[in-house]
Order: sequence, then C-alpha cells, then structure tokens
Amino acid sequence: MIQPAFAAGDAMRPDIDALAQAAASYDRRHQPIRNLTWPDGARIAVNFTADFDAMLLRRLLKEPAMQLAKGEFGGRVGIWRLIALFDAHHIKATFFTPGRIRELYPDALRAAHDSGHELADHMWEHHVPRDKQLEMDHLRKSQAALRDISGRDPVGSRSEHSLSLLRALGFLYVSHDTAGHLPYFISDADGGNAMLNLPFHFAIDDAMFYSFAWLGSDNPSQRITDTDRVLEMWWQAFLQQYHEGGYLNICLHPFVSGRAQRIDMLDTLIRRMKTLPGVWFPSCEQVARWCLANHKPA
Repeated sequence: MIQPAFAAGDAMRPDIDALAQAAASYDRRHQPIRNLTWPDGARIAVNFTADFDAMLLRRLLKEPAMQLAKGEFGGRVGIWRLIALFDAHHIKATFFTPGRIRELYPDALRAAHDSGHELADHMWEHHVPRDKQLEMDHLRKSQAALRDISGRDPVGSRSEHSLSLLRALGFLYVSHDTAGHLPYFISDADGGNAMLNLPFHFAIDDAMFYSFAWLGSDNPSQRITDTDRVLEMWWQAFLQQYHEGGYLNICLHPFVSGRAQRIDMLDTLIRRMKTLPGVWFPSCEQVARWCLANHKPA
C-alpha cells in the first residue's frame, strides 16, 4: 500500500505553517498599483538609470588594482559618454550616486544636473550600516553631498536603507526591490512606512552581462557578452512590456556601459524604442511623482 507523502499532523506541518506565515507577511509588505496608466496616453515608461558608484563598490569587495581602475574609468570617461548619449536623445535619466562621489567627481555630477538629469541617493559609501544612528548619519551625509550639487534634496534612493529613515528625510521612492515588473508600494515587515518602489532586475543590468569577476565570480563564471546579444534581449524585454502597457527600468553603470561599443548599442536600442508610439522616457522622480499623484497605498 502506498502511503501519502504527508499525513495530517505529521512533522512537516510546522514548516508549512511557517511558509504560509512568511507568504502572508510578504504579501502585506507589497501592494501592487491597480490599473496603472501613464500621462498623455503613453503605453510604457522607460527609466534609464545609472549607478554611478565608480570604484567604491570595488573597494568594498577588496578587488585588485585593475578592477579599481575599471571604476575610475567610469568617473573619468564613462559618465560623460552616458550624459552625452541621454542629452542627444532628450532623455532625462536618473543617476543613483553614493554621496562620496561628490568628493571624487564633482564636475561630472554638475554636468549631469546641468543637463536636467536626476541625482538620487545610492548610499554614502555603497553600504548600509547596521547601526540605525550611523545609518541616519550616512543618509544625511549623502543627502547633503547631492544637495550641494543640485541645490535640492534627493527624493529617490537605490539602497536597502530603512524605509522609516528615508521617509523621515523626505524621500519619495526607492528603486531596489524586485517583486514585480510595475511600480508598487513596499512597506516595513510590520506593514508600516509604505513607499513607492520602482523595480529593476539583473536581467536588465549591464553589469550582469559585461563584467569580468562580477561580484567576485571566478573565471568559469565570467559574463562578457556580445553587445548584439544584449541588444536583442533588452529589445525583447522592452517589447513585452510595451505590448502589455508597462514599465522598464534599465540599470547601467558608467564604468560598464561607458565603453564605446556599448554606448553604440544603447544608441541603437533607444532609436528602436523611438520608432514606436507612446514611449515615455522620464526620470525616476517623474515616474514617482506621477504614481504618487494618481495612486495611493492602501
């Protein structure tokens, strides 16, 4: 006689209950936006975002000198190429920037701001301290550094900073969590401090495809990919969201996509997108303000 895999009341039941509780908690933290629409009848919002962290993350990972040099290329060359690309297409991008970049590449940040691009928070030194008091200190320093360039406080953050601290300092949105393909609201574990999240995913992140030793990967795990292949993958991702009436957040890094052939690929991708009607190229702040003006968390 075949016995059932799990009999009533067997030892697996507590695990099932724990999973159900975790799922319910997760559901409470994430609120989708129902019937999301875009201004002027646009079919899709495309955010071009750039994580301008230069060599800061490389230092945290204790990477060798040549890896650090990659980050420096982003600050000296790559960032300027991205600004020129976005300006040529009249696209307002969002540059998620650690506060310490203000000390390293102030001219590049001023150029981005002067071109009308958004400067948003990407932590102080590319990490979030566990101590809440130190975390607030980092947030304030990053906020002040970006305000010194733009004359205003940043309203967005790509980080795992505490939502309560972000809200206390006047932030409107985060762009970090990846629980959906459309903007949604995310809350603390207890359901409080709801904040708009603009999701991105590693599948639309240049570092996944173009990096040697990405996040410390070993040689068999290298991810150097042909630009034509990335172009087609990202084009198909765009088309899928375009036909659904959706959202796409393209995550770039100046030290990665600032290379000449990758700039050319992005130029081709943008030109293709522009052949279709109803494509909106806002900054993340513009998306956030539209969502918050027209949709509220429960």
